[in-house]
Amino acid sequence: MNIVNKRLLSQQLISPQFVDPVDVVEWMGALQAQDYKMMRWAVAVRTCKPSIKRFEEAYNNGEIIRVHLLRGTWHLIAGKDLHWMLKICQERVRKATFSRMKTNKVDITENEIDQYRNIMKEAFNEKHSVTKVDFLEAFSKNNVKISDRKLGYHIRLAENDGILCSGDLTSGISPTYSLVSEKVNKNKEASDISYEEALKRLTLKYFRSHSPATLEDFVWWTGFTKTEGKKCIKLMGDKLVEKVYEGQTFYVYSEGRTKGVPKSSVLLLSPFDEYLIGYKSRDIVLEPKYRHYAHNNNGIFYPVFAIDGHIKGNWKPRKKDGDFTFFSQKNKSKSSLKLAFQKFKEWGGV
Repeated sequence: MNIVNKRLLSQQLISPQFVDPVDVVEWMGALQAQDYKMMRWAVAVRTCKPSIKRFEEAYNNGEIIRVHLLRGTWHLIAGKDLHWMLKICQERVRKATFSRMKTNKVDITENEIDQYRNIMKEAFNEKHSVTKVDFLEAFSKNNVKISDRKLGYHIRLAENDGILCSGDLTSGISPTYSLVSEKVNKNKEASDISYEEALKRLTLKYFRSHSPATLEDFVWWTGFTKTEGKKCIKLMGDKLVEKVYEGQTFYVYSEGRTKGVPKSSVLLLSPFDEYLIGYKSRDIVLEPKYRHYAHNNNGIFYPVFAIDGHIKGNWKPRKKDGDFTFFSQKNKSKSSLKLAFQKFKEWGGV
């Protein structure tokens, strides 16, 4: 079993099937989106004919949104998926948020949540998209002092309760926020599905876009327990096929593509790209001795490039020449890297 090739196909990194970025995000289920600018490239690299204009349009009208979701961190998801995904993630993310607050000695009561949420809504008077500064001004008008850190937690809790989501895309690095009631056209059918059906949908999205993957990969990505993960896999029935590779059990999406033609041997990947962060173990595509070049011990992932599906070095999207650095000196792909970077710049760069 060629795991690398199958993953490239599943992840839409070889012969991408979709023209519209909304379809890419919906296929992937959720893409980690820590980097406000480079999250756009994470979608573009998986799109047939990537367009910044179309991504911005989809983001601004709520077809694509950015919220704290799986593992309590930033993700891009399809707006229509928000309500049923919250059904799965809401309770565990809320607990994780309060745990972080306790660690950071930030105290927020339920009464405060209600009081402050009403103040935050005032920031939207005659605005459909606001910044943290707008929230702070609303608190100031109500003679309430609040730290930036505490405001950040109130925003996360409001996201978790389905009140806030991403606002309009900006050219800078500071995100904006909108009311879910205005930004996302609520899909009643999706909101009313059972918890089990929601689990099936999320499981399908993960394995069709990340296959082949292990149980450990799946529970890492979702934040589920192993018991929950096993239940989800069982719900898939014959949509997942077990394959053993080097003593490990992988689950392969039975309807996944088996053939595709890469346009280039080189892939320029965003920081936090799903090709790495979507799995607990990355050893199949990244040699363990080079892990520290791809991510640190605190969960910060760097921009990397892949050659024939294997992570071989770092790049700097904001440098005029990409500033490519190989993990080892043995390389024959400099011309391919330059061409890939030129296409990145033509797309819009950052």
